[in-house]
Amino acid sequence: MDEAKKTMLSGIQPSGDLHLGNYLGAIKNWADRAENYDCYYFMADLHTITVRQNPADLRRRTLEQLAQYIACGLDPERNTLFIQSHVHEHAELGWVLNCYTMFGELSRMTQFKDKSAAHKDNINGGLFTYPSLMAADILLYQPDYVPVGEDQKQHVELCRNIVQRFNGIYGDVFKMPEPFIPKTGARIMCLTEPETKMSKSIPEGCVFLMEKPEDIQRKFKRAITDSDTENCVHFDPVNKPGVSNLMNIYSAVTGKSIESIEAEFAGLGYGAFKPKVGEAVVECLRPIREEAGRILADKAYLEAVYKSGAERASYVAQKTLRKVYKKVGFVAR
Repeated sequence: MDEAKKTMLSGIQPSGDLHLGNYLGAIKNWADRAENYDCYYFMADLHTITVRQNPADLRRRTLEQLAQYIACGLDPERNTLFIQSHVHEHAELGWVLNCYTMFGELSRMTQFKDKSAAHKDNINGGLFTYPSLMAADILLYQPDYVPVGEDQKQHVELCRNIVQRFNGIYGDVFKMPEPFIPKTGARIMCLTEPETKMSKSIPEGCVFLMEKPEDIQRKFKRAITDSDTENCVHFDPVNKPGVSNLMNIYSAVTGKSIESIEAEFAGLGYGAFKPKVGEAVVECLRPIREEAGRILADKAYLEAVYKSGAERASYVAQKTLRKVYKKVGFVAR
């Protein structure tokens, strides 16, 4: 670990396939962080099982996600890439922090309420306490910054509360992590429901990184534009959310400005515009899909990456866990 650099980490659940919104909104910018930060990226498979998973699908998605991250530019030599369940310190510190997290704090978590409503037949203990595991994920690596989106701010605040409580009892054990508002990419909306963000939960309106070119084209040809009579490619997110979303996507994958896109398609209408956006997205994702496919075919390489990543992560995590175990009074091994 480079002592001159600050530390940053982020964990992503392999609960579904990565899509265009993930890439353009976040992942595309991550590769640049290695210049200035020691970055840890992990596949959060422990978190994923709070909702029932098909075991074979979970294994496949975990490895596919790792391959896709590498294909998107996350060099394993410059970033620590690992599978969460391979670093047992996550679960161990998660249990300790459970004992320093208040019931009332956990019961106020918005995502617990949302997921409980969505999975009423499986409101389990892990679903309730996973913010403590998330705090452990963060604190094991004593990071300076935690990238945080709108949906995770509450969890980072809870993590900071836990640090304050634990350090208040035992001294300066954990570094207080600061929220990091990442440089955001384009905000990509659903192709069939442009008022909502692109999500794997609406597959017909979602473009996946590993999707076949013909399927991507089909989705763009069927994309909702707007029910106006103008049929004109004009940027107006309030009154024309459908076509404005397609313009944002086209701009993000080609680098063209919104103004130049309006000029390019002046007088041509949606029928000409939608296939062009599809073609541009296909070409943007082609190298990622091909490289991820090549990596997935090289099982020995992929295994070497996640083994090496787990060893590097565990080396750092063990130091923190040993300190915590000593502080709370456990007998040293």
